[in-house]
Amino acid sequence: MITTSRIQSLFTNGILEIILALLCVVLAVTASGFLTAENLLNVLRNVSMQGVIAFGMTMVIISGEIDLSVGSAVAFSACLTAFFTLKFSAEWVSLPIALAIAIAILFSLIIGFFLGVFTGFMRTRYQVPSFITTLALMTGLSGAAELITNGFPLTPFPNWYNFIGGGYLVGIPFPALLFLLTFVILQFLMNYTAFGRSVYAVGGNAEAARLSGINVSRVKMMVLGITSLLAALSGIMVSSEIMSGTATTAKGWELDVIAAVIIGGTSLMGGVGRIWGTMVGVVFLGVLMNGMTLLNVSEYWQHVVRGVIILVAVLLNLLQKEKRRG
Repeated sequence: MITTSRIQSLFTNGILEIILALLCVVLAVTASGFLTAENLLNVLRNVSMQGVIAFGMTMVIISGEIDLSVGSAVAFSACLTAFFTLKFSAEWVSLPIALAIAIAILFSLIIGFFLGVFTGFMRTRYQVPSFITTLALMTGLSGAAELITNGFPLTPFPNWYNFIGGGYLVGIPFPALLFLLTFVILQFLMNYTAFGRSVYAVGGNAEAARLSGINVSRVKMMVLGITSLLAALSGIMVSSEIMSGTATTAKGWELDVIAAVIIGGTSLMGGVGRIWGTMVGVVFLGVLMNGMTLLNVSEYWQHVVRGVIILVAVLLNLLQKEKRRG
């Protein structure tokens, strides 16, 4: 039997998808070139590097935490990859450049993962809010990236390295394929595994989750570690796209990532959210920014519009939470 509440639930869950579809229709009519394959693939490429982080951030926020360090982590990872490539190919040892890059990428991913685990450890062992730890990391990693590069871009990469962040595979941008692969993996992880159910349980009520046998500390360390790992992956993609490690990249990305997650319907209070919702939120912001650029809207107005959308999304989020309580 289809009840009123079920219809309302379906409408609530599908409202952003409807708005995205309407936005695409409007831009198809008003913005010349919007519906071209080249432009749509460009939108997908542009959202990919922030999008992979947004999927991880969704898990973090569902678990009741936050990570403000992801933008700095991207820059740090990009610089670290360039630094290790340079050291392993020319200074410390003289490895073949392909092997040096592979080792550099591996080290960057491992270090990225354990930075997130460190945040989770500080949160669960010493009760330091993740907001504080990641705020400190945001500043510290930005400074570390500057130290690694000495304030100048590091450019040790061969031309073929550009494939990771700027190449195409079967006509689709390779970063977009990594974005879609990340979505599939985390969608499965959150919806069809015991770990995913544990993340929701911890975010909904950590004490109840602990009493039911869930290792709350491990869950929080893992979601923060995965998100930091994805930020490191994004940094590698950025270093490939611009063919250098540059400390000034990804400034302010943490706000864009969190915005996409919130717009996608994830509750800032924890316990509620969808990886699919974040996918729609990421694409929605990408389409909106692309459309305004095609319509020659001032960059300043673009920031204003994005801010208004985030505020509306937060208000709707809070209204939905109050309705659930009622």
